[in-house]
Amino acid sequence: MLERVVQLDWKTLYRERVVSADEAVGKIKSGDRVVLGHAVGEPLEIVEAMVRNKELYNNVEIVHMVAMGKGAYTKPEMAPHFHHNAIFVGAVTREAVSEGRADYTPCFFSEVPKLFREGYLPVDVALVQLSSPDEHGYCSLGVSVDYTKPALKSAKTVIAQVNDRMPRTMGDSFVHVSEVDYFVEASYPLVELKPPQITEVERAIGENCASLIEDGSTLQLGIGAIPDAVLLFLKDKKDLGIHSEMISDGVVELVEAGVVTNRMKTLHPGKIVVTFLMGTKRLYDFVNNNPMVEMHPVDYVNNPVVIMKNYKMVSVNSCVQVDLMGQVASETIGLKQFSGVGGQVDFVRGASMAQDGKSIIAMPSTASGGKVSRIVPFLDEGGAVTTSRNDVRFIVTEYGIADLKGRSLKERGRALIGIAHPDFRPQLIEEWEKRFRSSF
Repeated sequence: MLERVVQLDWKTLYRERVVSADEAVGKIKSGDRVVLGHAVGEPLEIVEAMVRNKELYNNVEIVHMVAMGKGAYTKPEMAPHFHHNAIFVGAVTREAVSEGRADYTPCFFSEVPKLFREGYLPVDVALVQLSSPDEHGYCSLGVSVDYTKPALKSAKTVIAQVNDRMPRTMGDSFVHVSEVDYFVEASYPLVELKPPQITEVERAIGENCASLIEDGSTLQLGIGAIPDAVLLFLKDKKDLGIHSEMISDGVVELVEAGVVTNRMKTLHPGKIVVTFLMGTKRLYDFVNNNPMVEMHPVDYVNNPVVIMKNYKMVSVNSCVQVDLMGQVASETIGLKQFSGVGGQVDFVRGASMAQDGKSIIAMPSTASGGKVSRIVPFLDEGGAVTTSRNDVRFIVTEYGIADLKGRSLKERGRALIGIAHPDFRPQLIEEWEKRFRSSF
C-alpha cells in the first residue's frame, strides 16, 4: 500500500510540474547564470524558447562546453540579452569567442563540477535533458552525465526537457522527479554525429597507435577520424576495456566483435565507463538499458586518480601542434581559441600514473593541405600549452612513433623530426642545430 502511495505521489508531482517551454523559460531572470546540458544532452526546445523570449532578459550568462544546437544566443543582436561563457569552444560558438562577444574560461573537464559546487561559477538555472521517468519516478540523464548532473545538483532552479527518445543509461545517471522544478515534454530524435571520413593518413596513424595497445588494455579514445582509425586496427586484440570520457559508434562494433569485453579491467570489471556519448542512433540504442555501460559524472570518470586504477590504461588524444621540446598545443591556433582543454590532460596524467599505462598524442604530420608542419621549432605566438613537455609520452604521426619519456631535449628533437613530414625535416633540422650547436 505504501509503495502505491509513493508511486502516485511522484506521478502527481510530475504532472503538476509539466509546463510549456515558453512558461519554463519565464522562470529565468535577468542576471542569472544558466548552465546548459552538454553536447547531445542539450535541451534544444527549451534553449530555442529561451532565445525566442529574449526580451524577458538582460545579461543572462550562458555556460556550457560543446553546443549541438544553433547557438543563436551568441549572435551579435543577442548581446543585450545573453552573454556566453564557454568552458570549451565549439563550432557554433567559435566566432563569438573570436570576436570578443563571448568569453572562454580555461578548465580541465574533470574540474568543471567543482566550479559549480564550490561557488566559482554558482548555478542559478540548469537546463537539462532527461529520459522519461521509470516506474519509480527516476529519469536518466542518458547520453550526458558529465558536468550536467553536477550542474543540476548545484542549481537553484532545474528545468528539464523530458524526451522519450533519450536512452535510459545505467550508472550514476539518475535524477528523481522530485529534484526537478519544471518539466517540458518533447519527442524528437537525438542529434547524431555521423562517422568521419578516414583518409590514408589517418589509417596510418591509427595503425601506429594500435601497435602500442596490448591485449587486456583499457582505452580512452576521443572523437574524430584518428580515434575511429585506431579502432579499425584493434580487431585482432583480445579483452580490451573502455574507461573514457566519451565513446562513439566504433566501440559498439568492437563489443559486437568480442574485442571489447572489459574482462581484464581492474576498475569496474565487465563495464564500459564513460561520462558522455556522441554518435548515431546505433550507439544510442546500444546504451539504452544496457548494464554493460555505466555513465558517471566527469569528476569521477576523468579524475586522474581514478583513471590510474585501470591496469594497462591507454589514452589516445589529438592536437594542433607539437614543438621540438614536446610541448603540445591542442586548443589554440596562435592567439585564436579553437576548442578547449577537455579531458586530454586528465587522461594523459591518469594513464601515465597507471601500471603499464601509456599516453598517446596522435596527429597528421601536416595541416592546411600539407602546407604547414604540425611539428614545429616553436609553438605559434600566443599558443597555449595544453599538455606540458613534462607530461608527454608518445607522439604519433603517419610517419611513426616518438617516445619522449626520459629523453633529453636534444633527443626529443631528433625523435620528433624523425616522424615529421619529409618536406619539413630540413627546416626542423636547421632549427635543431641552431639550438643545440650540434650536427644532426
